[in-house]
Amino acid sequence: MTHISGSRTSVEQSLGESSLPMGGELSISLLIPAYNEEIGIGNVISSFRQALPTAEIYVYDNNSTDSTAEVAIQLGAIVRQEPRQGKGYVVRRMFADIDADIYILVDGDNTYDARLAPTLVELLLHQGLDMINCARVPTSATAHRPGHQLGNHSLSGIVRMIFGDNFKDMLSGYRVFSRRFVKSFPAMTRGFEIETELTIHALALEMPSMELPCNFQNRQEGSESKLHTFSDGFRILITIGNLLRQEKPLAVFSASSLILFLSSLILGYPILNTYIETGLVPRLPTAVLAMGLALGGVSSIACGLILDTVTRGRQEAKRLAYLSIPGILEQSKRY
Repeated sequence: MTHISGSRTSVEQSLGESSLPMGGELSISLLIPAYNEEIGIGNVISSFRQALPTAEIYVYDNNSTDSTAEVAIQLGAIVRQEPRQGKGYVVRRMFADIDADIYILVDGDNTYDARLAPTLVELLLHQGLDMINCARVPTSATAHRPGHQLGNHSLSGIVRMIFGDNFKDMLSGYRVFSRRFVKSFPAMTRGFEIETELTIHALALEMPSMELPCNFQNRQEGSESKLHTFSDGFRILITIGNLLRQEKPLAVFSASSLILFLSSLILGYPILNTYIETGLVPRLPTAVLAMGLALGGVSSIACGLILDTVTRGRQEAKRLAYLSIPGILEQSKRY
């Protein structure tokens, strides 16, 4: 796994003159999930079409009650509908429907820098990467809502601590993917937890990935964020817990086992000490509880070992599915 920090200019300079194909030779699809984004969607489409003239632009409207779809159609985007409410559902549908060599996923609120897109595509090709995550760098003090920024920092820190210190902005809505990533991604979440799942998918399979800083500007006047700090933050935290249990069950059940054993020891030691001295068990219910906790600890570690074996099998199957799809460097040889 690769992690990049620094300025956009330094990355562009490091690329130099690449001999890898770009532009119209490999197919590029721009994916824009949209819900009530009529104010910003036009600028998103126009700016990305200018940055990547050969890219096909797809807007998936998620039950908007404004003119999001109409604006996108007028600007020549391919507009489709996803009736199930939630960004996770939209991304799942996009990844299933659209066939391309390179995918760019960006929010429709006009807060991300489209001028960086050619650099991201070239970097994906140059380095043979499967995902580039754009870490948001606010261009003003009001670009990030304080609650969102605190929640993102906290949740990203939890993921870095558990899965690896590779991404500082886990919840960014601006990413570039290879076909191999997209077609091996299971997409199980429904809402804004999708960014967490995308990040952990790359970390769990140890895909070649990178993070690049990107300017993040204020929403246009009249446009509002659809992310709810507390409710969506709680769902994201639950998603992290579920993915931790799925990807690292031995660690989870070992921690549970340790807690149960320590609780059993704290409750049972005085009783055992009294029994050794007097031959009596003065608090039978407590003794039974201590024994039950100890048995629970044994059961927990046994479950962890069994599920760890199952998880290894799942990871091997996911890895094989991932490897069955040609990487971006192999695809580029066709051209």
